[in-house]
Amino acid sequence: QVQLVESGGGSVQAGGALRLSCVATVSTYNMNWMAWFRQAPGKEREGVVVIGLRDSVQLYTDSVKGRFTISQDNAKNTVYLQMNSLKPEDSAMYYCAARADLRFGGLWEAAKYTHWGQGTQVTVSS
Repeated sequence: QVQLVESGGGSVQAGGALRLSCVATVSTYNMNWMAWFRQAPGKEREGVVVIGLRDSVQLYTDSVKGRFTISQDNAKNTVYLQMNSLKPEDSAMYYCAARADLRFGGLWEAAKYTHWGQGTQVTVSS
């Protein structure tokens, strides 16, 4: 059973940067997609970025394009999210997720992911 552990959250001022890490406690060999979602108080969980573990294809939601970068280190079973030029509206709990389903459908839907971390808080002040 894959377990995901996030870290790297914190409080920064607008314009600052953070790097989130998501470590899988066992190999993600059977997983095909990993993603970062975020959820602010009173809002639905939204997909931020998705990465294909087989071909490293990367998909970004429009609001973070050019500011966030996802990467993976297969040897460490780790996915990173580099977040630059942070804005107050980026403040949220950030969750790492994984799924085995290879299909493109539902990549932005939280319900389509089978494995989740506990989340790490990101707070950006203006």
